[in-house]
Amino acid sequence: MPEGLLLLLLMAGQRLTEVMLSKRNTAKLMARGGVEYGAGHYPLMIAFHTVWLIGMAVLAWDQPVSRPWLIVVIALQAGRMWVIQSLGERWTTRIIVLPGMPLATWGLYRYMRHPNYVIVAVEIAAVPLALGLQAYAVVFFLLNLGVLAVRIRAEDKALAAAANPNLAKP
Repeated sequence: MPEGLLLLLLMAGQRLTEVMLSKRNTAKLMARGGVEYGAGHYPLMIAFHTVWLIGMAVLAWDQPVSRPWLIVVIALQAGRMWVIQSLGERWTTRIIVLPGMPLATWGLYRYMRHPNYVIVAVEIAAVPLALGLQAYAVVFFLLNLGVLAVRIRAEDKALAAAANPNLAKP
């Protein structure tokens, strides 16, 4: 099996596993009174990640994988697992908050406000770079910055509202 295809299949499997975990956690959070924010941009985010993966599959499925970039991708997966483990049932690909729940201040959240988005931003560039797609990496990195600007604005609003129930709802 070509290395590029193997890497992309692993990335697709990782994304699908995240979606399944997210659905489970979302259901639990909503059952406990969770409130969703930013639902309008969620389909755009899913489409972005889908196009990112499909584009690489079309362009580089048969390419060798750069070992240094593969190490970066593996390190990013370790960071992602740390984020998911840190948030536990609070982790989801959607923006779901429980009113009155304090912000996470442990794990990577001790050091930065949005570690998952940092990991994803680097990953959006690192995977195509591992496949020799430099221009693709730059284009999708820049597009992702736009997606993250919308996403982080919505999440910050949600976290502020959860901490202060007198603020506006979604």
